[in-house]
Parts: sequence; C-alpha cells; structure tokens
Amino acid sequence: MKKNKFRLLVLGCTLLTGTLILQACKKSFLDAQPYGQYSSDLISNKKGLDALLVGVYGVLDGQGVTSTWAPSATNWATAGVCADDAYKGTDANDQPQMTEVEQYKSQPANPYFYDKWLAVYEGVARANAVIKQANDPKVVLTEADKKNILGQARFLRGHYHFEAKKMWNKVPYIDEATTAYTNAEDIWPKIEADFKFAYDNLPETQDLQAKANKWAAACYLAKTYMYDKKFTEAKALYDIITVSGKTANGSIYGLQDAYWKCFDANFENTGEECFGISMAASGTVDQSGETSLGLAFPYGGDFGCCGFFQPSQNLVNSYKTSAAGLPLFTTFNDVDLKNDQGLKDAVPYTNDIVTPLDPRLDWSVGRRGVPYWDWGPHPGYSWIRDQAYAGPFSPKKHVFSKKDETTLTSSGWKNITAKDIYLIRYSDVLLMAAEAEIEVGSLPTAQAYINQVRARAKNPASWVQGAPANYVINTYTVPFASQDEARTAVRFERRLELAMEGVRWFDLVRWGIAAETLNAYLAKEKLKRTYKATAIFTKGKNEYFPIPASIIDIAAKYGNKLDQNPLY
Repeated sequence: MKKNKFRLLVLGCTLLTGTLILQACKKSFLDAQPYGQYSSDLISNKKGLDALLVGVYGVLDGQGVTSTWAPSATNWATAGVCADDAYKGTDANDQPQMTEVEQYKSQPANPYFYDKWLAVYEGVARANAVIKQANDPKVVLTEADKKNILGQARFLRGHYHFEAKKMWNKVPYIDEATTAYTNAEDIWPKIEADFKFAYDNLPETQDLQAKANKWAAACYLAKTYMYDKKFTEAKALYDIITVSGKTANGSIYGLQDAYWKCFDANFENTGEECFGISMAASGTVDQSGETSLGLAFPYGGDFGCCGFFQPSQNLVNSYKTSAAGLPLFTTFNDVDLKNDQGLKDAVPYTNDIVTPLDPRLDWSVGRRGVPYWDWGPHPGYSWIRDQAYAGPFSPKKHVFSKKDETTLTSSGWKNITAKDIYLIRYSDVLLMAAEAEIEVGSLPTAQAYINQVRARAKNPASWVQGAPANYVINTYTVPFASQDEARTAVRFERRLELAMEGVRWFDLVRWGIAAETLNAYLAKEKLKRTYKATAIFTKGKNEYFPIPASIIDIAAKYGNKLDQNPLY
C-alpha cells in the first residue's frame, strides 16, 4: 500500500534534472481522486447529483454498457423477433443467436440475454448510487430538490427492474442497501413502490423535456398495476391520467392528429410522448444517437444495411378490415394480402387495391409500391436481403426520412439516428385504460377509449398519401356485447396501433395467451418459412427468457443464489 502511494506521489511531483523535488508536491495529492470518478465534494450538491442522474438516463437505450443491439429499449432482437409481428429477417446465416430466439430455442449461454441483463442492472446500480448520495446527510439540498432527485432516481430504478421482470420474471430486486440477493420473491410490489414514490414526489413539469415528471410516473405505475393484474388500482389511476390537463412537460397529454407524426422526428416532445428516450443531434450523432436499432433498416437503397426485424405476413394480414372498416378478428390470416414475394424490381407488380385495409399498415410496414416516408415508393426486392428467407416487407416506424438524412443521422453509419424512442405513448395509455375498464369498470368507457385511437387512424391525415391501397376504417358504433368481445377488441387494437414498438410479446405473455396465439401463428408460418419447421412455443417455459448462465455463476461466486427459469 505504501509503495502504491509513493508511486502516485512520484508521478505527481515535479522532476528537475533527474532529481525528485518532494517540496514541489502538495500533501493533498496523496488523496487525489482517481481519473474517471467524481470526487465526493463534486456530487454533494444539486449540480453534482443532476450530473449523476444524466448517467442513469444514459443507459435507457441499453447502449454504453455493451456494444450490441441486444439491450435495445424496444427489445426488438429478443422479444420482437419471437412475437408474431416480425421475423429476424436478413438471411439464414446472419446472427444465429437471434434465430435461436425466434425459434423459441433460447439457451442460458445466449449472449443477447447477458447483454440485456448487464444493461438493466447497470441502470439499477446507477440509480442506487444517486439515491444513496442524495440521502447522505452531508449533501446540501433543498427539500424540493431532494424530492425531485430521489423521485427521478426511483422512477428510473423502477423502469430498469420493470424491464428485467418482464424479460425474466424471476429476477432480484436490488436497492441502495442491498448486500445479498436472490430471485425467490415476486418483485412487482417493490417496482410499484418505486413508481408510487416517484408519482407522489415528482413535480408535474420539469426543466427539461427528457426528465421524468409526476405524470410519467403515473403512467408507469398504472402500467405496472396492469402487469400485476391489479386492475382496480390501475383503473383508479387511469381515471386521473386521462382527464384533460395532464402535461408531458409543456404539452398536454393527447393523441397527435395524424398517426404518422408519432414517428416523425419533427413532431417529437408532444403530448403523445408520455415517456421516452430523447436522442440528440449535434454535429455527428454517432455518440448521442440511437444505435441499437441500426441493423433493423432496409438492406438496400440509401440505407445499405442490414435487413433485420422484417414485419411478418401475419402482421400485414392483421390490418385487413371488413367492409364496415372493423378488424377481422378470427379470419384475418386465412388468406395473405398480396405481396411481391420473389419478384425482382424490374418485374411489373400491382398492389391489391380492393381489399379494405387499416391505414396504420403502411406506417408500420414498408411494402412494395407504397411511399416509404419521403424516399419514394418502396422498390421491393432490392431493399430486402433475402425474400425467400424472411419475406418481402421492411420495418418503417423507426427509420429516418430523407429530409432528415443529414441533420438527424450519423455522418458515418446513417442508421445511427437522433429519432426519439417512445417507451409509453398516449395511445398505449388509452388502450391500457380500456383494458382496466373491461376488467373492473365499464364496457362503454372502454369502447370510448378504443374509439379515440381508431378515430385518429380514421382521419385521412393519418393515411399514406398516394398509396395504392383501399383504406377503410371506422370506430365501433355497436356496444360491446360482452367482456370477452371487448377484450378481443382492445387486444387486437393494441397490436394494430403499437406494432413493431416492442409491446406485442409482453402483451401476449401478460394476457396469458402467448402459447395458443404463437403456436397458431407457427402452424401457418411453417408453410412459408421452412426454417421455422421445428419451432414450438412451450407453455410454462417460453413466456420468459433464460437467465444468463454466467450471471448465475457470478452471483454464486459472491454467495448469492439465482435460480434458473423453469425448463431451461
């Protein structure tokens, strides 16, 4: 120990003609703060704690902890590709770990789950560091500032534990006082406690848009109640959230007037964004943009890479409507909507302009002949890496528009963009509120919530202008006849509204219908995608992913016990 201190002393002292002049050193040098760390003095006030909070927000997108797409906030590379909304995409040889996930053959050694675990628990650790420091008696804070800082830190700790819980179910809850842990208990109550603290202590507005406020906490708390099947508590909170006047830091909660605006960077920071991840664009966005979705762009054209996360035919079919403009709940997948499978760009092709369609299809899916943002019509074959393997469709919602190519994209890899990621949109809130009403409230109220969402999609301003499509959509005018009918309606609506946004898989699991829905999906997919021939969803196993084997081993090394999920 003395030797180490002396070596530090030598490095910090003045050297003259080879002679060590000890008098040139200050005694305080012996206590110098290591590079890359804040000194306790710097973080013992509001400014320092605000800086620490930036770090907690900084891993919301999963980046900076690992360098892969696995920790994405949308979970597209794990939960996204194993739902019925999307295929892994690209070709058969690319990212076999993702193919494993898509086929429900995930193993505890799959590095995707290790990377995701590291990211969420890094977020937990950073939040706990803020909480511990803010509660230190030596830290000088006003009561209001302390509540705000602790409220944000506990909100974020709740978010990271929520991510872990919905991925693995059996996960440890770690707070600022934890010295030993297991995954034996259900941690929903502790997640709820974090969000409840945030709801009770955060202000209604913040000085920066990206910070969590009281109403973001309310939305997350209500969502947690829904996952925990506390429908009465959720309904009571949604009754408050959905009353006009709640603010998303300056913008009153409400739906955008046109659906596409939810995914256009020029309409960010509005009342639709209840909570999201704000990306920056200053000079180059390489270090401040969204990188985890970089593979999930069309393979050709101005994008050049990489053809992952392709929408499924099943998802496309779900947007077919009746002549009355309502969903085809049980028959939507009987016949595929026409597509350009196997046709090269030069081969003439015309879209089906007769079948009635929900216009949200063409903002969720890129398909041949339909305008793809402002890039012109999607050309089809040349934008797909391997149609025979993963179908003819491209993702769209998170892809940048041509007008934003130089201002919101990287100067290097353009697939790094400064488009925000919405973690909770207001339409998500309305449809969750409808679910709560169906379970413990009023079917007419639930129908009104659903109709708000459908009315926005019905607005011609929400349609892709110039699309070769027959858009027919209407609201529900006949009252729901039963609770089951209402459940079917809201569950289908969530798929249509929130497709490709990281919601579908977790909805199926929390509704308890993942096995029946996904095995029915596979029965038809195996006729189109031969690589799915041996895929099967095993009830009681595949609802949750395997806990990384290396994490279990590391926990045991330090005297902690983590049990693996069933059947892995």
